[in-house]
Amino acid sequence: MRLSSSLPRRALLPFVAAIALLTTVVSVSATAAEACGSIITAPLAPPAPADDPCPSTDPVVCRIRVLPMDEKVEAQRTRIRYHELLESMHRTEADMREAGASEEEIAREMVDMRNQAKEITRAGMTPEEVRILEERNQAKYGNPLGPTADQLYAKYGSWEKVTDAAMRTSYAVDRELSLEYRPCPV
Repeated sequence: MRLSSSLPRRALLPFVAAIALLTTVVSVSATAAEACGSIITAPLAPPAPADDPCPSTDPVVCRIRVLPMDEKVEAQRTRIRYHELLESMHRTEADMREAGASEEEIAREMVDMRNQAKEITRAGMTPEEVRILEERNQAKYGNPLGPTADQLYAKYGSWEKVTDAAMRTSYAVDRELSLEYRPCPV
């Protein structure tokens, strides 16, 4: 008798779990559509085997892929802190515009703030992680923190585009850390 009474429960359990999961997905989807800042899009992927070829050309993404799970979780937390600093940059930009600052003044401040944000977030990284980031930037820009405001102006030709570039985040790195960055309204 005990076996037969547990059969309906076993049959209902997957059904109830499916309904609960569906309700959660619909609820999270509605919330995520309205969310801003750092959005977690999925569970972190398990570490890839070290000998598995990396599909990205970005050495940072390749490094993240093979990190042990605890380090990947910490890397995600660090990236979220970096996104929070980007939010501060958006607020500063709005304040500077309201105060009548020029496009060049705003752009230079945003590049300085981005470099400070990099220094702040790198303080929580391992020396190996910092070395990889700095080597990439040194090779690409001649500066371990990344491009200067003048380098960005030479590349883009306008201070507005320099401001935009200073407040971008790497889609590839964010995706590898199961994140999406959406600027909040200011």
